[in-house]
Amino acid sequence: MATSTVGANGEKPPPFERIVAEHGPLISRIAMSYEADPGLREDLTQQIFLAVWQALPSYRADASLKTFIARIAQNRAISFVAKQVRLPPTAEMPEIIEDDRPSPEQNAIEADERSILLEATRRLPLPQREVIILVLEGFDYSEIADMLEIAPNALALRLSRAKAALKAMLERGG
Repeated sequence: MATSTVGANGEKPPPFERIVAEHGPLISRIAMSYEADPGLREDLTQQIFLAVWQALPSYRADASLKTFIARIAQNRAISFVAKQVRLPPTAEMPEIIEDDRPSPEQNAIEADERSILLEATRRLPLPQREVIILVLEGFDYSEIADMLEIAPNALALRLSRAKAALKAMLERGG
């Protein structure tokens, strides 16, 4: 006997394949904002997709599906990074030792303003990082306050501090 998830408004969430197609870029951006290492970022992204899939039966449609998914992604990313911090550092030796000079592709990436902003965002304290990421993803302030379970005044203060910290970092050149 199959069970179906029905939200508070009587609607079922879309099939998981559609969620992946529509919200995959959001999940990838959130993972990218928390993890710089491409391999670990891929692991984090897969963990977020699994968490979303596992949480879908509990979706009640009391918030938008985008908000529901972003909240899961934020929580999973925070847990993932906290776990990584507790692990001992490891280093792998590359099979081929490359030239120390950066490639043209690396130069372009380093010059890209988006990567500079992303790197600065990663250095923000966690409460400020959460707010900036959600603002950059286009959530309105009431959705962000609801997701983070904070008062609108606290959100405004965090956002103001995050913007000031980012501005200072970017003016110093990263």
